[in-house]
Amino acid sequence: MTPGLAQLPLIGLLRSASGRFALLFTALFAAAATAAAVVLWWNTAGALDRQTDAAIRADANALMERRQDAGPVALVPAIIDRLALDVQNEALYLLRAPDGGILAGNLEAWPEEAQADAPWIRMPLLRDGLVSEARLLRVDLGEGYRMLVGRDVAEKLRLRALLSEGIAWAAASSAAIAVLGAWMLRRALEERLDPVYGTAAAISAGDLSRRVPLSDRQDEFDRLGMTMNAMLDRIAQLMEGVRGVSDAIAHDLRTPIARARAKLEESLDAAADEEALRAAVEQGIADLDDIARVFKAVLRIAEVEAGARRAAFAPLDLAPMLADAVELYGAAAEEGGRVLDSALPDSLALVGDRDLLLQAVANLLDNALKFTPPGGLVRLSARQVAAVVEIAVADAGPGLSAAERARVGERFFRTDAARTTPGSGLGLSLVRAVVMLHGGEVVLADTTPGGSPPGLTVTLRLPVA
Repeated sequence: MTPGLAQLPLIGLLRSASGRFALLFTALFAAAATAAAVVLWWNTAGALDRQTDAAIRADANALMERRQDAGPVALVPAIIDRLALDVQNEALYLLRAPDGGILAGNLEAWPEEAQADAPWIRMPLLRDGLVSEARLLRVDLGEGYRMLVGRDVAEKLRLRALLSEGIAWAAASSAAIAVLGAWMLRRALEERLDPVYGTAAAISAGDLSRRVPLSDRQDEFDRLGMTMNAMLDRIAQLMEGVRGVSDAIAHDLRTPIARARAKLEESLDAAADEEALRAAVEQGIADLDDIARVFKAVLRIAEVEAGARRAAFAPLDLAPMLADAVELYGAAAEEGGRVLDSALPDSLALVGDRDLLLQAVANLLDNALKFTPPGGLVRLSARQVAAVVEIAVADAGPGLSAAERARVGERFFRTDAARTTPGSGLGLSLVRAVVMLHGGEVVLADTTPGGSPPGLTVTLRLPVA
């Protein structure tokens, strides 16, 4: 097998997010195990070394005090007594005279390691034919006398070896557990992400009906799935809107275009005089202007839905704006024999696009006056409930059925009752787009539940910030 082929699994593992998470888990687990081993070693083998050094130092200090009281020669019986009481045969002593002679102790000769400047000495030791290790402290007694005090640390070395073996086995077990845990983690991640992969693949293949399946755990993956499903619902809605707009444009604009063309052709063939020809041309221009207004409305809705107007958001007071709308439509209502009433607070603070909000309210008032019969009441009200501003327009018209309410806001959708009235079916589409741009919602309800006619109340619920 070539080196390149041998590295392919590792490259695939590093390129995989689940593989990187698994490697990170392994590294963290290894770091934790290493830290635990260091602490264990410090608290056992290190503690044994510190305990041995403390015992040697205490023994040496006691002998030094004996020397100060009775001189260096007095250390000989003290060392002999200590050796006699050393049941475990661990104590090591050597007292050397100024001429190099051995006065007392169980070491055969002054070791070469003791010639160095460092007071602490670690050296191999041969006792009873067995190789061991000695830990010694050199003490200068003055007047040429020198002394070594130490311990045979063979037992401690065996305990350290046993501890090292245990740590090695624990490290091997930890490594195996880390690898197993990393594999399980990677499998778990892949199992949770496989439905997302499958849904994305189906969507890319053109199946917009697929959605990410959700579990009952409501964890991060479920939240990701819910977000993706909401995104896919929005994409499907937009795609359906595009198809609906295309069909509606082809259907609704065909008639005025054909009518304008027919009138122009008729005027060319049958116009009796210049005045008749001029009237036909003006009518054709008016029909074309209506078509241009439809396209302008469609483009405005698309602009709003794309969020292009969000840069115009600013703090504003809705109360004066709504009062201006009432004043603007009051004359039209009075001319049609209708009553336009209002209930507005003195101030209504909001962050948004003033022009778009005014256009949305104007569309609602225009629809309400259009469908309210003469003598009927149209009411514009506004209030703030907690952190939400509610703007309601209530009319006394025929209202909407449940099926019609489900489709209100679709571009070019018009109810049967609206077929005989002027309009293009884009007014409420713009209202809904403006409200969605502001993060709000449109709520439809009967003005008089159970009444006849029930009327329609459209409420715009907009967050304050």
